[in-house]
Amino acid sequence: MKVNRFKVFWIVLLAVTMAITAAGCGGPAKEQPEVASDPEAPPVLSELTYWVQIVSQVSATMKSYNEIEAYKELERITGVKVDFQHPPQGQQATEQFNLMMTSDKLPDVIEYSWAGYPGGPEKAIKDGKIIKLNDLIDQYAPNFKKVLEEHPEWKKEITTDDGSIYVFPFLRTDDKLKVFLGPTIRQDWLDKLGLSMPTTIDEWYSVLKAFKEQDPNGNGKADEIPLYLTKGDVDTTTAFLGAWGINAGFYQEGGQVKYGPTDSRFKEFLTLMNQWYKEGLLDQDFATTDEKMLEAKITGGQIGSAVLYTGSGIGKYGTLMKDKDPNFRLVAAPYPVMNQGDKQIWGYKDYAFNGIGAAVTTSNKNPIETVKWLDYGYSEEGTLLFNFGKEGVSYAMEDGKPVFKPEVLKDPSGLPVIQSMSKHNRATFSGPFMLDIRFDQQYTTEPDQLESKIIWAEPTMEKKMPRTTPTQSESSRYASIMTDINTYKDEMYLKFVMGAEPLDQFDKYVKTIESMGLAEALEIQQKALERYGKR
Repeated sequence: MKVNRFKVFWIVLLAVTMAITAAGCGGPAKEQPEVASDPEAPPVLSELTYWVQIVSQVSATMKSYNEIEAYKELERITGVKVDFQHPPQGQQATEQFNLMMTSDKLPDVIEYSWAGYPGGPEKAIKDGKIIKLNDLIDQYAPNFKKVLEEHPEWKKEITTDDGSIYVFPFLRTDDKLKVFLGPTIRQDWLDKLGLSMPTTIDEWYSVLKAFKEQDPNGNGKADEIPLYLTKGDVDTTTAFLGAWGINAGFYQEGGQVKYGPTDSRFKEFLTLMNQWYKEGLLDQDFATTDEKMLEAKITGGQIGSAVLYTGSGIGKYGTLMKDKDPNFRLVAAPYPVMNQGDKQIWGYKDYAFNGIGAAVTTSNKNPIETVKWLDYGYSEEGTLLFNFGKEGVSYAMEDGKPVFKPEVLKDPSGLPVIQSMSKHNRATFSGPFMLDIRFDQQYTTEPDQLESKIIWAEPTMEKKMPRTTPTQSESSRYASIMTDINTYKDEMYLKFVMGAEPLDQFDKYVKTIESMGLAEALEIQQKALERYGKR
């Protein structure tokens, strides 16, 4: 009979807990002797409250992560029922997170990008909101502990400068899994108008003008939107801005930290965006269009180019438009450079750790048991569960490899594969587990999707900052400075691009940011970069 090691742990843990109680001893469980246990005893941990933002591929068909087959199976294996608490999507989630963190009563687990906590993750520990996990991982998370021992570079990414591990992270286990986002363009529109794939800023301008003026969707209306590019796209991927050799935040050159949005080259980029906006080449509603509106515009044949994902962009829309428009073809475009032959420096390549992870809060009355529950995601069985779902339902083992069933890859009801898979697993979005390359090899199978990963991997990313963190003493000050700077910068970005603020006010804008404490923020980042090198 196959022994369920996870269930055995719960039995032993309960027995130890009972022994401690009977002896009237409050010492740590690891110091207690092992005792016999009742093999039919229920798990100590029966329920968890878990706060996490629901992603669109899940909300399209389900109301909660509880409905995902992987979590149904995890509950069966562990006996732990999870009460998922899903905030509204978008900015409201951030607002709810900030409000929630002012409370003394928190959910047991919070999955979030903890760099977004004011002052960063170390400050969240210092504020008594989440638990430092080092000792708990060492004692109660053998699977995750082994992962970190085998991959010290991953441990470096998830550890603060003070040495704290604060989450069970989402980890991309292969370099090929770190590239999945970039500029896309309607290849069928290029073909129809006899245009080549644009590679420089000037070539992009010519293509966008043609999209605007030559009716590539063929409906006889001037309703084409040549480019959908949000401020968030620029911040995340440095799309188009990267042609100037800078990014939209902090970067480093030769070990020296710099800030892109106050560089004179940022003004040149804003000038171009303002020109494209005035000429109708940039979506006039880019500041307010949400995900559903974007989908409507793409499937309505209006968008000519946009920054999108491999799966939920190229893959999803290819499926949605297959019957509606057989000619529809959305493909990856190279990150544009200034001049033909220039090296692509900026693009998008994620770290192994993307910053999102599950933290155990100080409100959690069962931190040891919760750590063990989270550790399951880093076992062989947990990796299969989170990447492929339940064996026999969504996948089968063939020659020792997990293979998705045909009905998952091609949903009978016509769902895009990202939505079909999300009924079974978490691999189409972040979570506390390791993304398996065997999942991606089946998820991105279409030639245009596979090609996107090659095209978008071209930038060197040589100026990208590592995932640095401020110290406890720096965190509050840094958070205060950057909250003010980012609020002002984002506001002015929209004003400059949309023409509400003339570009001749750029120098005033720079001085305003400098007066908010930019030099101090740069100094903090410089020290953080130097500390990171010593981790």
